Amino acid sequence: MTGFYPVLAVATETETADPSLILAGVLLSLVMIYFASKLGGELCSRIGLPAVLGELVGGVIIGVSTFKFLVFPEGGLGAEDSLIIQLLQNTANLTPGTEEAVFHSMSEVISVLSELGVIILLFEIGLESDLKELIRVGPSAAIVAVVGVAVPFILGTLGLLYIFHLPLVPSVFAGAALTATSIGITAKVLAELGKLSSEEGQIIIGAAVLDDILGIIVLAVVASLAKTGEVEVSQIVYLIITAATFLIGTILIGRLISPWLVSMVEGMKTRGSILITGIVFAFILAYIANVIQLEAILGAFAAGLVLAETEKRKELEKQIIPVADIFVPIFFVCVGAKTDLSVLNPAIPSNREGLIIASFLIVAAIIGKVVTGYTLWGQPTLNKLAIGVGMIPRGEVGLVFAGVGSASGALDLATDAAIIVMVIATTFIAPPLLKLVFKDKTVEGETVSN
Repeated sequence: MTGFYPVLAVATETETADPSLILAGVLLSLVMIYFASKLGGELCSRIGLPAVLGELVGGVIIGVSTFKFLVFPEGGLGAEDSLIIQLLQNTANLTPGTEEAVFHSMSEVISVLSELGVIILLFEIGLESDLKELIRVGPSAAIVAVVGVAVPFILGTLGLLYIFHLPLVPSVFAGAALTATSIGITAKVLAELGKLSSEEGQIIIGAAVLDDILGIIVLAVVASLAKTGEVEVSQIVYLIITAATFLIGTILIGRLISPWLVSMVEGMKTRGSILITGIVFAFILAYIANVIQLEAILGAFAAGLVLAETEKRKELEKQIIPVADIFVPIFFVCVGAKTDLSVLNPAIPSNREGLIIASFLIVAAIIGKVVTGYTLWGQPTLNKLAIGVGMIPRGEVGLVFAGVGSASGALDLATDAAIIVMVIATTFIAPPLLKLVFKDKTVEGETVSN
């Protein structure tokens, strides 16, 4: 898999496309992407919801489901469906007959920028992770993380296989999408509640970080499986070993070379030396992961983990933020733009199965995470329900799964849209539920003490 969006075979068409018109189309597309991401993000932030949801919804509004400003050829659409192409025809003297060439070329550029966005996102997540903190949290977080990956995956995969009779690879992919947990969303709510440093908060955050690591490995495995269209036990074992070896190996080797990287950066006199060095390191590991048939995002995540243990971590975290602000919204808006919510319209009989699948995935996603807290035996003072609820939101990590699944061709439109609905539902429901379960526990404690 060369990336999250398949490279378009349009060489003959691209030769006839005017480069200035391709650039004009890309610029218009980026204007719409940034407008949609900021508008949606601001609206969600002002009502206490994660900005990433706004970016997703913004993408849905400007994409295939609504206004069709941002559409892509792999969805079966052409230049005549794109409002950007119509704008070019009216404002930039687009030559008749070259619309398809310009459309395909500008779509490919946006797709590449979207790939860069998710690579930078996973690099940033790696930088925010702390291996020492994970070790300190101990076995409790590990138990919650492993159960939080295994139970939703098994529920989702077996349910889609035996209840809905979906093919094996889409079932595995959808099941894998249920394993994610959003660190950012949970951490924000815990901080607002003053519970971030509590024992429950530490277990939730530690488990969420481990979930990300396990989830990235699962994503690398299922994305590779999607290439062949079949599942073999030997192949699964090989991919798991390869992914784990790559992740562990890069961390160990990275620890050896990171002091050299830091000393090299300290000796540089030019502007941006820390940022460029960090991004180059991430791109190199992403390239290596890609060429050994894993996902590029696994390499970027590993690079973040390595650099997170250096003395330049805080400075690099600060400098990567504006880069992420530029590229990451492109990925989320594109995921939303590609989501055809019309396949979930209940008025159309053929769509009702997709709605039922979405409902099943939501239930499996909630149950699969809530049970995690109750696997911690011998700790009666823990708010186990709060731990399980804190693991529910899928957020940006779930969207990464949906984006990869859609681009790989492993998911049909209904299943892809069902996963998006699941991500939205779990992300919306988790913050109020988390506030409720912590509040109920406090009230219960006060009642008992009285």
